[in-house]
Amino acid sequence: MNKLIEVKEFDTLIGNEEYKDKYTCVDGETFADLLEFIHAFDSDSEESDVLDFIKIGYHRNIGETVTFKNYVGLIQMKNNCQIQVLPKIEFLNGEQDETKRVFMRMLRSMKDFPSKVFSNANLKMDRMNLYEIFINMYLQEVRQLVKHGIKSSYVGVEDNLNFYKGKLLVNEYIKCNVAHQERFYVGYDEYQVNRPENRLVKSTLLKIQNITSSAENSKSIRQLLTSFEMVSPSTNYDKDFSLVVIDRNTKDYEILMQWSRVFLKNKSFTTFSGTESARALMFPMEKVFEAYVAQNMKKAFAKYHWDVSAQDKGHYLFNKLNGENHRKFALRPDLVVTRDDKSVVILDTKWKSLINDKSKNYGISQADMYQMYAYSKKYGTSEIWLLYPVNEEMKNQESITFDSGDGATVSLYFVDVANIEKSMETLYEKLTKISYKREVDEHEV
Repeated sequence: MNKLIEVKEFDTLIGNEEYKDKYTCVDGETFADLLEFIHAFDSDSEESDVLDFIKIGYHRNIGETVTFKNYVGLIQMKNNCQIQVLPKIEFLNGEQDETKRVFMRMLRSMKDFPSKVFSNANLKMDRMNLYEIFINMYLQEVRQLVKHGIKSSYVGVEDNLNFYKGKLLVNEYIKCNVAHQERFYVGYDEYQVNRPENRLVKSTLLKIQNITSSAENSKSIRQLLTSFEMVSPSTNYDKDFSLVVIDRNTKDYEILMQWSRVFLKNKSFTTFSGTESARALMFPMEKVFEAYVAQNMKKAFAKYHWDVSAQDKGHYLFNKLNGENHRKFALRPDLVVTRDDKSVVILDTKWKSLINDKSKNYGISQADMYQMYAYSKKYGTSEIWLLYPVNEEMKNQESITFDSGDGATVSLYFVDVANIEKSMETLYEKLTKISYKREVDEHEV
């Protein structure tokens, strides 16, 4: 079975056992493999770097250290050692630590995350690491495909037959049948399941069969492979992926092809790629948190006829350059809420744990506040909100509001990701009270 090391985001790993009481410690060989993995990791984008989510440092006496930043997921190294990085989620109401379950709910809210039919109702997440859960998600998608029926198509076939069929291939006929003129070397189309999508699915099933250490997943793979007995495994992944065309007839393969690319090509859902013997599935928690809040806010606010727009476009910090009309520096707040009375509220999500210290501005970034002020002025609204994940230190903070004195206010709200529905209802109530107060003030004026 694969060796599993579990850490939380922002935890630090070391390879020096003398300091194992202060940090998460692994044996020297595993730590050396992790450093090699970091240095060997590739990026598909010039703007991305593995150090965006893993930081190599050095402490006197301890030696080199590895700190996992605000990316979470699973790293599998070539020695089969797995490092599972989970988000730091606070459970405030006495719930058990169900970080993986909450994290999976959050992941499914991401637009580009390939999941439709995944159900964790009967999944023993406490016994599965993230990679096994992802394998299980893939298997559920394959099961859905098999239920609908795997697709067939006409495939070009060349063969030397005892009877004439299709089109005679003269050159091949002459080469092969000098002594067997009773045969016909022909090309014809045959309706069969051996098409690129099915070859890639079968190859993925065979690969994860060798990777999985879960008895439940192994059993499912064996069962599903029986439906692909007439399909040959892919011998050229790149070629078969290039032949895949997703249309209304192949819609059932859309998500499966995304997963197959992850498993077969060791791709991640970020811009990073693994090597042939190492892989990583890492997710930026800033994006996950933003998508999770947006999805649940839209659901909660829709029944009150409030519109929620994610990543709103159209406003720019500057509209002219050298006196000419040139819009520069686009403003894209995470969320723009338009109430039923057409008033606007701007909300930005920040995956960061604040501190209960007014003298340090609660740990809020000065750059974030500049950004919020720009939103207020350009959108013509005084109602700006910063949404942070709730933590133990800030859970009893009722109201924190910064007022610029010239019509811009920035209020803080702490989202309980473990109880997101209730948290969004509470946020709606706060926004309603502010809307009512504004109407009263305007009426009195």
